[in-house]
Amino acid sequence: MSGGLKEVRNRIVSVQSTSQITQAMKMVSASKLRRAQDAIVRMRPYAEKLQEILSNVSSSLDSSEGVYSAEREVKNVLMVAITSNRGLCGGFNNNVIKRINQVIAADYAGVNVNVLALGRKANDAFAKLGIITTKGFRDEPHTIYGDLTFEATSEVAESIMDQFAAGDYDKVVIVYNRFKNAATQVLCTEQMLPVIPLETEGEVSAAVNDYIFEPNRKEIIERIIPNSLKVQLFKALLDSYASEHGARMTAMHKATDNANDLVKELKLRYNKARQAAITNEILEIVGGAEALNG
Repeated sequence: MSGGLKEVRNRIVSVQSTSQITQAMKMVSASKLRRAQDAIVRMRPYAEKLQEILSNVSSSLDSSEGVYSAEREVKNVLMVAITSNRGLCGGFNNNVIKRINQVIAADYAGVNVNVLALGRKANDAFAKLGIITTKGFRDEPHTIYGDLTFEATSEVAESIMDQFAAGDYDKVVIVYNRFKNAATQVLCTEQMLPVIPLETEGEVSAAVNDYIFEPNRKEIIERIIPNSLKVQLFKALLDSYASEHGARMTAMHKATDNANDLVKELKLRYNKARQAAITNEILEIVGGAEALNG
C-alpha cells in the first residue's frame, strides 16, 4: 500500500508543477495579447476602409489598366497560410491547415498549388506534402514573426505581387484566423489577387464607382493598389498574432483548471488510500493484541 501512496503522491507533485507552468504561460499570453489586441484594433478600421477604396477603384478600371485585377484562367494558385511558430494553442494552427487542405481538394483539384507558409507550424505541415514554396521570397518567410513589422510584411507582399504580375500565379488566397475576442477566433479565407471589385447594384454602383482620379489613373494603380495589398496582408498577420495569444491563453486557462481538478481527485484518492492503510494497521494491531490476550 505504501508503494501505491508514493506513486499517487509523486503524481500530485507532477500535476501541480504542470499547473504552475500552464498558469505562467497563460499570464505571458495575456500580457502579449493586450499589446497585440491594441495593434489590430487600431489597424482594422484603416485597413477595411482602404480595402473598400481598393475594391471601388478596381471596379472602375479596365482589366488592361489594372495588372492586379486581371482575371486569368486559374492554372497556378498560391495559398498563403498564416499560422504561429509555436503550439499549445488549441486548434488554432490545425484549423488553418485543415481549411487549406479542404480548399485545395474542393476548388483547386488538378491545379498546381503552392503554399507560402507564414509561421513554422504551416511550414512543418505542408513541407511534408512537398508544396511549400520559398522561390522569389526572402529567406525563410515562415520566420516573419521574429520581425513582424509593416516593412517586413511589405517585402513578402511585394514578392507576391511581382510573381502575380509576372504570371507565375493566377490567384493568391490568404487563410488566417481573424481576432474576435480572447476566446473566439474566426477562420477566414480571403482572395488577395486578383483584386475583387466591389459588388454593388444599379444606381448605387454608379454612385460608388464615380471616382475622380487625382493626379491620374496610373498613379492610383502604381501606388494606392500595391499599398492596399500590403496593408491587407499586414492586417491578416496582426489578426493572426492576436488570435494566437488569445487561443493560447484560453488553452492554458483550461489546462490549468483541468490540472487543479486532477489534483483534487488525486488528493482524494491519496487520502482514501492512506485512511485504508491506517485502518488495516489498526486492525492488525488489535488482532495481534487479542491473540496475545486469548
